Amino acid sequence: MAFRQQEALSLTKKTDQDFIFRSKLPDISIPNHLPLTEYVFQKFSGDGDGDSTTTCLIDSATGRTFTYADVQITLQRIAAGLHRLGIRHGDTVMLLLPNSPEFALSFLAVVHLGAVSTSANPLFTQTEIAKQAKASAAKMIITKSCYVHKLTNLRQLGVVIVCVDDKNDVVSLADGCVRFTDLTQADEAELPKPEISPEDTVSIPYSSGTTGLPKGVMISHKGLVTSIAQKVDGENPNLNFTRDDVIICFLPMFHTFTHSSLMLSAMRTGAAFLILPRFELNLVMKMVQKYKVTVVPMAPPVVLAFVKSPETEKYDLSSVRMMLSGSATLKKELEDAVRRKLPNAIFGQSYGMTEAGTVANSLAFAKHPFKTKSGSCGTVIRNAEMKVVDTITGASLPRNKSGEICIRGHQLMKGYLNDPEATARTIDKYGWLHTGDIGFVDDDDEIFIVDRLKELIKFKGYQVAPAELEALLIFHPYIEDAAVVAMKDEVADEVPVAFVVRSKGSQLTEDDIKNYVNKQVVHYKRIKMVFFVKAIPKSASGKLLRKVLRAKLHQELLVISSSDGVTGRIFTYADVQITLRRIAAGLHRLGIRHGDAVMLLFLTKGKSLRRQDDHHEAMDKLKSLQNVLIVCVDDDVPGTKVTVVPVAPPVVLTFVKFPETEKYDLRSVKQEAIYIIGCSFKRVDYALNYHDLCILTEAE
Repeated sequence: MAFRQQEALSLTKKTDQDFIFRSKLPDISIPNHLPLTEYVFQKFSGDGDGDSTTTCLIDSATGRTFTYADVQITLQRIAAGLHRLGIRHGDTVMLLLPNSPEFALSFLAVVHLGAVSTSANPLFTQTEIAKQAKASAAKMIITKSCYVHKLTNLRQLGVVIVCVDDKNDVVSLADGCVRFTDLTQADEAELPKPEISPEDTVSIPYSSGTTGLPKGVMISHKGLVTSIAQKVDGENPNLNFTRDDVIICFLPMFHTFTHSSLMLSAMRTGAAFLILPRFELNLVMKMVQKYKVTVVPMAPPVVLAFVKSPETEKYDLSSVRMMLSGSATLKKELEDAVRRKLPNAIFGQSYGMTEAGTVANSLAFAKHPFKTKSGSCGTVIRNAEMKVVDTITGASLPRNKSGEICIRGHQLMKGYLNDPEATARTIDKYGWLHTGDIGFVDDDDEIFIVDRLKELIKFKGYQVAPAELEALLIFHPYIEDAAVVAMKDEVADEVPVAFVVRSKGSQLTEDDIKNYVNKQVVHYKRIKMVFFVKAIPKSASGKLLRKVLRAKLHQELLVISSSDGVTGRIFTYADVQITLRRIAAGLHRLGIRHGDAVMLLFLTKGKSLRRQDDHHEAMDKLKSLQNVLIVCVDDDVPGTKVTVVPVAPPVVLTFVKFPETEKYDLRSVKQEAIYIIGCSFKRVDYALNYHDLCILTEAE
């Protein structure tokens, strides 16, 4: 599609059908006919003004550095080594590596050869790795020895395994694996000149898109070159990385945001890219101080840790001139808190998706910056078009009207691998990619994301597909039906929770389900909570109504179940507020004051108290603690007669479930006191009834 040059700083074009939003920055000429590596290192060849002796990569773990000359010759040697092992144009190579220079070099070598890269989280389970490797038809996997045990089945299918040499590895090279140094020592002169078309696929990251299971996203050389150029090319680049910058990388490099948006953009501009193996706040700040880091890309959970930590005061962070948050939207309050901590650094957000590259970027990062608002994820990227559509009618919406964000341009994916139906659902016949995100464009062309239409759950920037977890749950022999939705979490942004219908007669517990799922998936896909329901809400056509389930979590109801998950009692927020005030009044009448400790000791009959004798034994233990007030919840013990045990000032004590008391000497607390709110016990005649608290008025 053709894009015309813009002379005005801002342009909203109203066609007969659509309101079209464009960047405040003018379009530029993009050399997207070039293969990716030729474009990225264009400044270091021919008439380019780049200095090949400057630092390109820094390995924080070992102190190794690679100049731009080192990187270019090494990637050519690795490409020659890959070719010698049988990798050809169009073949797929999986990168199963942690953050390291080897990841960067391997990615560049694969695409330089004309092959296709697909990256996976090295913490994936064997099943998850095999699923992606088979779906992408990977012929080779480059990894570390410590992950080879997850690749047994793939090796048997003929997939070549290359292991990165690491002096810190305690695992020896597995039989049949190729050493990575065998690739780096290959003769680059043996590599035939690759014949690469702009439309050739360069990378296949996996994304759940707007709905469903993870799908391979086919990104072309043309698309990736365009996406990089939209950010860092031009006289006034939208993202002003320079050759003097040191850009720190602790976000996972297997994520497309990191290796495409950050690493390749850094290399295009001649900046130094400092690689950390993982995120540890003190380590990050130590490296910022040591290497005089100027650009710090972050994800919202990292921003939260940075804002809350007092450790930031111990380090010299004055070199930081830019802090960029991406992979998930950031709340205005958190953005303001960062600015207060680093008032001299530019802070802003970037918004994008695997299928569309960068969709919007803060113009605060431009070489000639614009004034921006907190909470905005930027303005639409240059050389692209955006519109906002009504989620019901599909009609194009004007400014300040919320709808689904759609984007169009050469940076978009080619489509989903072997899934034309999913591609057609995401990119319409007019070339608009429907992001599944709900937002609006304000009067100053700034974009605000307010909700998400798509089902995807984002845990600390990681993508979690509900359909993948639902498939695991439904496969369980004692689960009739299941659904997974997102629940808001302050640290992780979102966490997956499950609604489960148990099979008739099943005694399946929440812990049983968590253990079943969690041992099969990587940590960020683990189920955090389970709610047992009688049925999963569905439409007449059988479509799962996630909106109804989300309402149970985010709107007016708290579903509170007994320990065996079957009572399904419901408390509205009004019920909860009035009841807690009444209970507080009751506790106050019994002598509980500010600073006193109250123990919650709930002994479930289904686990700890299986026999009637257990109840007596439990109460005998509690009686041994003198001067203790026991408040008893009488769930199924009608007519329980209760009295009050004398009360004395309490001490702080952390107490766990009844069986654990055998492990500790509690005799020292006999002369003190503990207030205990506990479960009911049969034939108890010396405890205060819990409901005596609930009937008090909050005015007391």
